[in-house]
Amino acid sequence: MAETVEELTIEYSENDQILVKELDKEVLSKGAWTTIMYKYQDLNKASGEYGPEKVTIRRYKKVSGSYRPQSKFNISGEKQAKLIAGVLEKWY
Repeated sequence: MAETVEELTIEYSENDQILVKELDKEVLSKGAWTTIMYKYQDLNKASGEYGPEKVTIRRYKKVSGSYRPQSKFNISGEKQAKLIAGVLEKWY
């Protein structure tokens, strides 16, 4: 488990192959409850190529010195991302 925000990642490997490749990460809030937005790609095992870029927002809670995942929200694609951005722009 990660002890610092900088150690948190969604990159995932099996047998020396990266299945989830983290492209970027933006820390939205720090503290006992931390929120991070990640940009990533999944490996298509059949083709060996990485798929389209995706976004996920993850919440972590620090318990006994380590961050533990609490919740996540995956943005399903570019269309949904633009809709979310548009609503936030309108509200703020």
